[in-house]
Amino acid sequence: MSRIGKQPVAIPADVEVKIDGHTVTVKGKQGELTRAFNPMMSIKQDGDAIVVERPDDSREAKSLHGLTRTLVHNMMVGVSEGFSKKLQLVGVGYRAALKGKDLELQLGYSHPVIIAPPAGITFEVPTATEIVVKGPSKEEVGQVAANVRAWRKPEPYKGKGIRYDGEYVRRKLGKAAKSE
Repeated sequence: MSRIGKQPVAIPADVEVKIDGHTVTVKGKQGELTRAFNPMMSIKQDGDAIVVERPDDSREAKSLHGLTRTLVHNMMVGVSEGFSKKLQLVGVGYRAALKGKDLELQLGYSHPVIIAPPAGITFEVPTATEIVVKGPSKEEVGQVAANVRAWRKPEPYKGKGIRYDGEYVRRKLGKAAKSE
């Protein structure tokens, strides 16, 4: 039995859950999420918890068991608390600002980079060199943060670029001086 898959997912008090076959809809104060799961897994509401069960011990069923439970749990956490990912801008002249809901980045290009947030995602700019991506879907928050980071990945020589909070950038030495 999957250690993660056999654990029930607790439903927070302010969250409303609707299970329609293999489609789970979760509604909370942060928003609403809907996801269709593999028909092999059976998802049932048991009081104030959701239980995910697998039909047999086949390799595919085992691999889907923990995954399905974790995805349901992430939906619960997302609509009740939300997810966030913090990015840092490192480099001379690199800065971020909000223009309405859009994120405007100065990254050393000849033009500013403007990124519009997808539905359900919000940007925050606490300082000119920090960006916080927030939203109810863990998957979307991570993807939007990766898209922002892709504009200027950290480079190994000077360490300039957009990095995740706490990310370590392995530095390289430049050209060594010619010894005579």
